[in-house]
Amino acid sequence: MAGTQLEPSSSDPVVAAHVDTAEVPSAAWGWSGEAPKTFRFLGWFFALFLLLMIIGNHTGRVEDLWLVGCAGLMVVVLVRDILQRRKPR
Repeated sequence: MAGTQLEPSSSDPVVAAHVDTAEVPSAAWGWSGEAPKTFRFLGWFFALFLLLMIIGNHTGRVEDLWLVGCAGLMVVVLVRDILQRRKPR
């Protein structure tokens, strides 16, 4: 039966302190965690993209309401994230 121990690597990997390489083996190569700046950028990009989709060839206003509502929800979540990051912990 195979053991649960991992072999140590020859180089010192850059691993976040809260990630255990025994639980997440890919963390040893730096493939663990999130990219918060990328997610925030994409959030603002897609909120703007949804608003730009209002310009189009559709005649009904229901589509516009959904686009504005979804973009507004994304902006609320992004602003809430900004406010939470400014609070001291």
